[in-house]
Amino acid sequence: MQPNTSKPIQQSGGNKSQVFAFALVTTLFFLWGFAHNLDPILIPHLKKSFTLSTVQATLVDSAVFIAYFVMAIPAGFIMKKYGYKSGIIIGLLSFACGAFLFIPAANAQSYAFFLVALFIIACGLTTLETAANPYVTVLGDPETGTFRLNLSQTFNGLAAALAPVIGARIILTKGYTDDQLKVMTEGAKKLALATEASSVKMPYFVLGAILVVIAIAFALTKLPKIQQTEEHPTSKNIWHAFKHKHLSWGVAAQFFYVGAQVSVFSLFILYATKSAGLTEVKAADYLGACGLAFLIGRFLGTILMRFIKPNILLGLYAVINIVLCVVAITASGMITVYTVIGICFFMSIMFPTIFSLGIKGLGGDTEFGSSLIIMSIVGGAILPRAFGMIGEGTGNIQNGYIVPLACFVIIAIFGFSGYKIATKADVEIAIDPGNLG
Repeated sequence: MQPNTSKPIQQSGGNKSQVFAFALVTTLFFLWGFAHNLDPILIPHLKKSFTLSTVQATLVDSAVFIAYFVMAIPAGFIMKKYGYKSGIIIGLLSFACGAFLFIPAANAQSYAFFLVALFIIACGLTTLETAANPYVTVLGDPETGTFRLNLSQTFNGLAAALAPVIGARIILTKGYTDDQLKVMTEGAKKLALATEASSVKMPYFVLGAILVVIAIAFALTKLPKIQQTEEHPTSKNIWHAFKHKHLSWGVAAQFFYVGAQVSVFSLFILYATKSAGLTEVKAADYLGACGLAFLIGRFLGTILMRFIKPNILLGLYAVINIVLCVVAITASGMITVYTVIGICFFMSIMFPTIFSLGIKGLGGDTEFGSSLIIMSIVGGAILPRAFGMIGEGTGNIQNGYIVPLACFVIIAIFGFSGYKIATKADVEIAIDPGNLG
């Protein structure tokens, strides 16, 4: 592999403006983390309201993460044409629009309408993540890009701890039991379920209003511009980005990581009620503990990266989670809940570390590389359904942890070898017989 002699991406604006921009953009990590971690509350809520199977309920995740696949490339083009700031504002407004649509969806008592609203929310989240992740990574010294991204993603972990606890008490209201619903007339049952479904209206209206206010704040704030140097001219098409071998590995690793994370978080309440016999609200509290473990893991992982190379830490954490997944499949009782909390702790650094390692050294391909890694988040739409199918097919939801286990194997490979920066040209030079003695 040839040495990297290119200069870093340059930024306009002083250190103070960079610090303020970093703080403002970091708030976005909390917001989309909060939205994502309301989904595990929505799944059992909508499952009951619309009498869905587990596989049907996972369409919540499918609606969200298919949007990442659909919107990632358009989001990258928005960033190239209009800049990061415009991308952030567009993402916030789309996010708000989807949140407001929860009101007519609840009024219509339509599961399909809810899925459309979630898809629109996720289109906004895709744009935000496509903008914010690379913006934080390149906003400062390139050598500390992974550290900065993990620090920002810590607030995503804070949202993961708060959203389930808050959401459960607002959305998972004490409704009718299955036995009570069975003895109701069809009309009374429909009215009762419609009343339960309406509990989502107020929290999503408040969320939408907050997003509009933040979008206005971004519109009125001057952010430092990220400018490409002559050594890193802007890439002309997305296919050019695929010349980077480590980016291809990063795309694959992120696909499997997000699939694993969504499987663990979104299906936790259904898992814990079966494996440990918890009530939904109690399971939601333990889901909050999962989020807290995720948050603590982010803080500790960010500190550990001062002493351990990010790729090594990523690989080690993946190996530990492989072992924990075996326990999640084979154990019973509260040990299964504590095991999943452990999995959440060791997942904590994975998304930002895979992202930053995947786009490292891309230069003019950074925006398109970011789009490709964000596209790979579609793993969250596909793999949880595989988790649900295995659980239902075998009659034991614990067996679904075979899916995250396989995902962590791929992540371990990326951490120990796939992260290495190399382009296709570098590989060709390395194996050219003319280079042999």
